[in-house]
Amino acid sequence: MENEENQKLEEINVTEDSSVVISEEVVSVIAGIAVSEVPGVVDTAGGFAGGISEVLSGKKKLSKGIKVEVGDKETKIDVNIIVEYGTRIPDVAFEIQNRVKKSVKEMTGLDVVAVNVHVQGVRTSIEQETKEEKEN
Repeated sequence: MENEENQKLEEINVTEDSSVVISEEVVSVIAGIAVSEVPGVVDTAGGFAGGISEVLSGKKKLSKGIKVEVGDKETKIDVNIIVEYGTRIPDVAFEIQNRVKKSVKEMTGLDVVAVNVHVQGVRTSIEQETKEEKEN
């Protein structure tokens, strides 16, 4: 068993000039999933074009509201969110920063130099009920 593992390792020859390139879309999806798991975040806020594409495709885009700049070994992430009324915004922002940094670092190996959180709005329970009534 151990000989088989050693043999497999010997068969894999990676040259010095090999590289792995991680797209901005991949990083933004990872960040989007991490943001969606934070309590107090109602939604991510995309632009007008993002909202149109979401309506036309019928799918929620996981990277909506996330802007990413990826370098060779590091990344910078901007997150646009809508928070639930009554939540403490600094706590939500801090949790987003921690979760995004951890998820992106673990999955990509990129160093996250900044996670900027932009609160674009607050959703109240009244707005949520109105939205749900319109959908039904």
